[in-house]
Amino acid sequence: MISPADEWFDDFDWDLPKLRVYRVGGASRAESVRNGLQAMSADAQDWVLVHDAARCCLSVTAVERLIATLADDPVGGILALPVADTVKRADAEERISATVPRQGLWLAQTPQMFRAGLLGTALQAAEAADVTDEASAIEHYGHKPRLVDGDAQNFKVTYPRDLALARAILASRKD
Repeated sequence: MISPADEWFDDFDWDLPKLRVYRVGGASRAESVRNGLQAMSADAQDWVLVHDAARCCLSVTAVERLIATLADDPVGGILALPVADTVKRADAEERISATVPRQGLWLAQTPQMFRAGLLGTALQAAEAADVTDEASAIEHYGHKPRLVDGDAQNFKVTYPRDLALARAILASRKD
């Protein structure tokens, strides 16, 4: 899904014959996914994978692991990484106010994989401010998505400095 006002996408010659573009992006991620689900007219039991385009280094292996792990799961789940670093909570003055135990903490990634019907219902029911990803909508709806081991290379390009790492990863995959 992309914004109806997107002017960039059509400037490229995409050699992806199965690609379908839905110009139904909304003001928020949740709204964009809801709009996309409606535009796709997916069956309620169809699996849907939602991926953040800012994670441009996703590997085929990670997607295959997600699909294989969740194939028979009653809820669905997400790629994620266990937190390896020490986590600090900051106060208003950007001073450490606490060290957060990292046991049980994971970093969410995409794609996130859920049944179309459940995801649509959960997104409709969720408070927009509380939904930062599809898994949080599913959680608010009373379910527990499964965590599937992700890949550190599937990081989110957020800051300009992230582009050099993404370029290096993608260049290493050309062979």
